[in-house]
Amino acid sequence: MKLFYAQTSPFARKVLVLARELGLEGRVEKVEVNPWTNEDLRAANPLCQVPTLVLDDGEPLYDSVVICDHLNEISGGRGIPAEGPQRRRALRLQATADGAAAAVVRRVRETVRPENDRHADVLARQTKATAAALDVLEGEDLGDPSAPILHVGQIAAAVVCGYIDLRVPGDNWREGRSKLAAWYAQVKERPSMVATEPPQAPPG
Repeated sequence: MKLFYAQTSPFARKVLVLARELGLEGRVEKVEVNPWTNEDLRAANPLCQVPTLVLDDGEPLYDSVVICDHLNEISGGRGIPAEGPQRRRALRLQATADGAAAAVVRRVRETVRPENDRHADVLARQTKATAAALDVLEGEDLGDPSAPILHVGQIAAAVVCGYIDLRVPGDNWREGRSKLAAWYAQVKERPSMVATEPPQAPPG
């Protein structure tokens, strides 16, 4: 399998962490790309977005949720609970965290616009969405940070915390969210998180 990714993409990092948690990293060839310009990526994914996974038979999969579902399937279902409330909860956590990550992406894109072209209402809406999603994660039981394998919802939650630290550290998201902060402090030391930590980079 070939994974097109960008180091700072939270959605690509979610896929990379899950692959490592499931012991699949050796089966995934990583291809770092610039999604704005890479034509190989566009040939596989008409949206030209990361992450995009190309299977051994050439079939492309895109959107991190679809890719994570595939990794879960080929691992024997170890990355997403199989059914019932546990499954729904893991997928809900993933949706909440992914939504927060998308809000941060929109905020960063807005702040790099020329000052006279920025939209205060967009920034306010996405900042509120980020905070509200983190409040939901604070209220959740995110589980044992030292469990043998993290499920996709836990991974998405950890990744968005790291992404906020990278892109909008001025948010001080830990303030008032001591439970989430303590959980993340332990999860970020897992080998899968350490190995996929993006380099510090300016917003953009």
